[in-house]
Amino acid sequence: MHHFMNETKPGWDDLAAFLAVAEASGLAGAARATGGSAATLGRRMRALERAMGRELFIRRSHGYDVTLEGKALLAELRPVQARMARLLADRDDAALPLVKISAGTWTMWSLATSITHLTGNPADVRLRLVAGEDVLSIPRRETAIAIRNRRPNEVGLAGRRMERVTFAAYARSDAPFGWIRVVADTPSARWVAAQTGDPIACEVSTPRLALDLALAGIGRTVLPTFVGKTQSDLVQIGGPIEGLSHDAWLVTHQDDRNLPEVRRVLDRIAELDAG
Repeated sequence: MHHFMNETKPGWDDLAAFLAVAEASGLAGAARATGGSAATLGRRMRALERAMGRELFIRRSHGYDVTLEGKALLAELRPVQARMARLLADRDDAALPLVKISAGTWTMWSLATSITHLTGNPADVRLRLVAGEDVLSIPRRETAIAIRNRRPNEVGLAGRRMERVTFAAYARSDAPFGWIRVVADTPSARWVAAQTGDPIACEVSTPRLALDLALAGIGRTVLPTFVGKTQSDLVQIGGPIEGLSHDAWLVTHQDDRNLPEVRRVLDRIAELDAG
């Protein structure tokens, strides 16, 4: 959602919202067009009228009618709106709205394999993918969307439960017995480290290197089953590892989740998860 304007100084976002309500003759149609909420648009229109000292709408049960003062404002804004439309029509890919996504290594690996689905084809968003085990701050807008392994409990965050993640050991059928150990403070890395009676074939700094070495036949490694089952050269050794399974949550800020570009990406990630 947009922040409320300073009532003494309307901005272009407020005037663009006015145009949307005027063109849709009401809040519901404008909300669909802008990706906002009808209640928020209604509050913004009242704030705009107070800030401008003009009555812009006659509110009726069937919708909003534009007053004479509103029509005068429309006449002033039409040339600006047309210019903005031309500028947006001429934009290149770099001007597409940016959506930042953060996730752990393997979740990001899975998202990267479906990048065209996430961006749209042709692309209608530009993505910044941040892979790593560190939890970036959504309230500070270090990321717009995060996939986390626990339900969000911070004020202002919204979450949607995704498919549960399970882990298992994988190796090539001809690989020698021995673990490829990721030197990291993650549950799967700690689990491998706890197998004190088993030999270590190699230590690596990143999970992706562990997969590469497993594919090279160096030893066995622990992978999420959604990764392991896509590797035709690897076989699963035993069942899911007890204690490593966890929920996954698709998380964003309450104020951002109805932005059109964020909503599109959220829905596309949910489609991948459901598939």
